[in-house]
Amino acid sequence: MTPITIGDLAQSYMLRQQNTDLKTRMNQLTQELASGQTADVARHLSGSYSYLADVQRNLTLLDSYDSASSEAILFTGTMQDVLGRFQELATNLGSAALTAAGSFLDEAVVSASTRATEDLESMVNALNTTVAGRAIFSGIDSDTAPLISSDQILDELRTALAGQTDLAGVEGVLDSWFGAGGGFETVAYQGSTTSLRPLSLGEGEAITLDLRADDDAVRVLLKNTVMAALASDPTLGFDTDLQLEMMKAAGEGLSFQQEGIVQLRADLGYAESRAQEASARVVSERASYLIAQSELLAVDPYDTATQLEDVQFQLESLYALTVKLSRLSLTDYL
Repeated sequence: MTPITIGDLAQSYMLRQQNTDLKTRMNQLTQELASGQTADVARHLSGSYSYLADVQRNLTLLDSYDSASSEAILFTGTMQDVLGRFQELATNLGSAALTAAGSFLDEAVVSASTRATEDLESMVNALNTTVAGRAIFSGIDSDTAPLISSDQILDELRTALAGQTDLAGVEGVLDSWFGAGGGFETVAYQGSTTSLRPLSLGEGEAITLDLRADDDAVRVLLKNTVMAALASDPTLGFDTDLQLEMMKAAGEGLSFQQEGIVQLRADLGYAESRAQEASARVVSERASYLIAQSELLAVDPYDTATQLEDVQFQLESLYALTVKLSRLSLTDYL
């Protein structure tokens, strides 16, 4: 049989091609040995991607659920902090108002009224809190602060209370203003009457944050704070007896009408705990899927090291052969 030979140029090209292939294979095996995972997924899985695709799909879903649960934790935690601060201000002011009313001293009433004005500002500012640029007590209108400023609220009520001479008249005006269809809804509250959309925590699970600054539990404490703030207001000119009566009524309202705010905080605490449980569950599920993905793509380190050693030997042999061929001459051949 006549032997088949190749020319020098073709032989040089073949050697270079083999060198490239072996170096590529060596780099691939080195990467696999270092990472513990295959660099050629198609070859490793024999073209069967279904299970790996399902694992990666679930990991993507878990990422979205993790983002949603983190947002829910942030929102509920911030809301809880705000309501805690709000309730603390109301409780302390209630005690101060009752103390001032019981002292029968004009100076004490004025001091408590001044404190109420400052606390009203703090309460309004707390309810206007934003998270990531979103007002959390405005319902779906999260780009709008829920309440006008405390100074604006007091100005509105100074006008409404002008001419009142007894406690019944003052309470009637405040009840109407803070009640349904009153000035609080038409002037003070600027958010939406629709609460935030439910926050998804996972497949088929969500929490609803049905909490806005126009909630009745919030209004009643704001109303009593306003009453205490305006008790000694010089522009209204209430007499001493009415000031004492207003301060006492405000103190009782702030101290003994907190059932609503307590219930809001309890409901919010339950929502917060569900969000935290969902976050922990997502972390656990992600860890399981990551383990499954790692096992699918894992390579045998001993087998990989053996293949790497074999490729290295082939590459060294190729180098030796290349050197030997490069030294051939016509004289040696003859």
